[in-house]
Amino acid sequence: MARYIFITGGVVSSLGKGLASAALGALLQARGFTVRLRKLDPYLNVDPGTMSPFEHGEVFVTDDGAETDLDLGHYERFTGVSARRTDSVSSGRIYSNVLEKERRGEYLGKTIQVIPHVTNEIKDFLAIGEDEVDFMLCEIGGTVGDIEGLPFFEAIRQFTHQRPRGQCILMHLTLLPYLAASGELKTKPTQHSVKELQSIGLAPDVLVCRSEHPIPEKERAKIALFCNVRPDAVIPAYDLKSIYEAPLAYHRAGLDRAVLDAFAISPAPRPDLSKWEDVMDRLDNAEGQVNIAVVGKYTQLEDAYKSIAEALTHGGMANRVRVKADWVDSEKLEGEGAHLLDGYHGIIVPGGFGERGTEGMIAAARYAREKNVPYLGICLGMQMAVIEAARNLGGMPDAGSEEFDHEAGKTRFTPVVYHLKEWVQGNYTVNRKLGDDKGGTMRLGAYTAMLAEGSKISEIYGGALQMEDRHRHRYEVDATYREALEAAGLSFSGMSPDGKLPEVIEYPHHPWFIGVQSHPELKSKPFAPAPLFAGFVRAAMDEGRLV
Repeated sequence: MARYIFITGGVVSSLGKGLASAALGALLQARGFTVRLRKLDPYLNVDPGTMSPFEHGEVFVTDDGAETDLDLGHYERFTGVSARRTDSVSSGRIYSNVLEKERRGEYLGKTIQVIPHVTNEIKDFLAIGEDEVDFMLCEIGGTVGDIEGLPFFEAIRQFTHQRPRGQCILMHLTLLPYLAASGELKTKPTQHSVKELQSIGLAPDVLVCRSEHPIPEKERAKIALFCNVRPDAVIPAYDLKSIYEAPLAYHRAGLDRAVLDAFAISPAPRPDLSKWEDVMDRLDNAEGQVNIAVVGKYTQLEDAYKSIAEALTHGGMANRVRVKADWVDSEKLEGEGAHLLDGYHGIIVPGGFGERGTEGMIAAARYAREKNVPYLGICLGMQMAVIEAARNLGGMPDAGSEEFDHEAGKTRFTPVVYHLKEWVQGNYTVNRKLGDDKGGTMRLGAYTAMLAEGSKISEIYGGALQMEDRHRHRYEVDATYREALEAAGLSFSGMSPDGKLPEVIEYPHHPWFIGVQSHPELKSKPFAPAPLFAGFVRAAMDEGRLV
């Protein structure tokens, strides 16, 4: 049965609980243990799928089609363990499950209450798959004291007491603010945060203290004394130049040792950190730089494209170069703005929803095609490349997407991209209508694409004739136009197994121009970069040598 590590945060949000959880998971793996990481979010959305990228950052999609928090991306990138639908839950999902059971009469007429019904639902979620791994790391979103998080904290309190002694520990992240006027690090916010935890029946076993300044030993001793933790379980966490330094930094600070001591695991297996030392060597000793323009519509918040940013870093590692990504607002490229792309060694157009900014994305695709600049179109970026080809090569000047017509409420375009109403998923057919609920109704999760022999995409995947990546979209390129577009020079080099849905497009005579309907960035890891991103960065290096 798994040992449980519950990770909570206090004082302020965005302290890096997800990164600390992922780094701890990687350290436990380095010592030979198996891990699984989970996220419990207090918001009332059933999942993040309907949230604006400006509101919540990117939506991370799992192989089995769950729309989850971006922290699950950190978990996968650091541990290599593929997340599942059962690794993410929100208050909205918990309450929805409880109410559905009540409607079905499963509670036998009882009054439904937060305790025990909601807390029992949370505990049931925590116990899923507990016999599969050595450690289950469960991160609770938000900060201690938030009213939304109280049912989760109560469920953890109950869960901990119902398990054998020593099977559960609590790791708490706090902030040590620095007052420049007095030149002091202040421990009082951490003390109050721990006191808040203690007031609801929880006590931390390990304290991780974020700070911009070194934490003196006397301050660590003071924190240990007032917060009732062992001095060697007060772990400093400083700002890092790269998130991939976190496993090594936390190991130096003693986090994994403190966690294993809290479980009384001694002697513990020695860690093998060679994988992470190699990752840092590739980052620290990069041999040059490539400049990439990411032409998107949510560029004001970099977290909206978190997996794209990380996959580019991984692609750089694979080629031992540093990738400098500039986030270019696609609306600025509309009209005569494409000159803003001058000087870049490669262009990425990522996914998105809605018509705003798409003319700039089409301009970016045309610029890359005409200037022979490496281009990677992802999801919407592939669709915009197809529209650009239809308009400027295929004799369809009014080519566009049904998505834009649906948004505007009138027909304006020849729909080379259409609303997908039916597709094959496994052994059954999925049907969708335009008026369906928005949440969870897209083509979601991992799907296979069949690749054309001798194509660029097949070459990138080592000559393979199929690939599998994750999808998140409800509009598709219409294969009806395939023949006309291929006659104009655009190759449909990847199709769904039934041959109905275009998955990959490329220009055979372009140095490197590929669009994919899937999201390859979601499966990229620092020690296993996504082949498309490694190939794209390599092509950008070649472009850099030319310019």
